Amino acid sequence: MALTGWFLWFILFWVVILITLMGIGGFFMFRKFLKALPKADGKSDLDWQEFYLDKTIHLWGEDSKALLAELTAPVPELFRQVAKEKIAGKIGELALEERASSITQDLIIRGYIQATPKRDHKFLRKKLDQMQIDISSYEHLFE
Repeated sequence: MALTGWFLWFILFWVVILITLMGIGGFFMFRKFLKALPKADGKSDLDWQEFYLDKTIHLWGEDSKALLAELTAPVPELFRQVAKEKIAGKIGELALEERASSITQDLIIRGYIQATPKRDHKFLRKKLDQMQIDISSYEHLFE
């Protein structure tokens, strides 16, 4: 039984689609796996992120949570929760280093800049301009 005509192309099309989708899924799973590997100190990046979130959860007010939600609104919904947790972990790290009594707008913006890759900074700049927040004091962090 030989595959010919349109059925052959149909099967080849689905083979390419499935291999592509499995490759994309595997890429994201591998990245998550690397973040879960323990570092020299015995904790992984995800462990530290959870540690900072747990230690600073009481510092977050409703306005701080709303600002973080507003800043992460441009992130696609599929990745938004992961982005919020990563950014909040970095903000928590900064808050603990500075012994902050609450999470302020300044901490949120600095943590957001430091937690996100440079390619995403243009979206943050645009969002902060829309919110009429002056970013001149944060320019050194964008570099």
